[in-house]
Amino acid sequence: MRYVAVKSVDQQDIQALHRVREELVKQRTAKANQIRGLVGEYGIVAPIGIHTLRKALPCWLEDATNGLTDRFRLLLAGLQEDLIFIDQRVVSITTEIEQHAASDPVANKLLVLRGIGPLSASALAGIIGDGKQFRRGRDFAASLGLTPRQHSTGGKDRLLGISKRGDSYMRKLLVHGARSVIRHTQNKEDNLSNWINELRKRKHVNIATVALANKTARIAWAIIAGDGHYDNKRVAA
Repeated sequence: MRYVAVKSVDQQDIQALHRVREELVKQRTAKANQIRGLVGEYGIVAPIGIHTLRKALPCWLEDATNGLTDRFRLLLAGLQEDLIFIDQRVVSITTEIEQHAASDPVANKLLVLRGIGPLSASALAGIIGDGKQFRRGRDFAASLGLTPRQHSTGGKDRLLGISKRGDSYMRKLLVHGARSVIRHTQNKEDNLSNWINELRKRKHVNIATVALANKTARIAWAIIAGDGHYDNKRVAA
């Protein structure tokens, strides 16, 4: 039986920040989709992307020839204010998380990893703690759902896709970070880039992305639990 390590007050605070921010991002997406659906009823096709939607809203409100009624314009103006308020809340919490990542010694060690930004470093520091609750890096990766599910029988091992159990938020951050790294490895000759390029020759890019996220999680655990530092020469030895 595996037991969850008791989190410190600082870890709880940081995880609360990440949870609130993630919920606000979902609310912002829902609000943007609601606006798209409502203006679509009036024959207005909203542009793709939330950034372009923000720019389009004032134009819709000022255009007197687009068929919007006065009542709906007031309603749309209120929705625009809601979207602006959520944006401000997301920016405020993101800034606080970035400040934590810059001041926290554990998060600072993780910022040197490729594919790890302030959000990922802060979230990892809040989840892992001192890392002693995991015996090895694979156990930590498994807790995030980054290891393959097994369906073995008759002495034959069969590995399926990743389990997707555990912390979906942290898994999402690591996968997005890994995807960004893979985009920029074509002309690089370091150990990690060579490992990624060789893997991509044999596997689909999505498999390579998850494999890199798995490796990043293991490296992060090794750095924190072993109180060490990132060594690019050893990362894919």
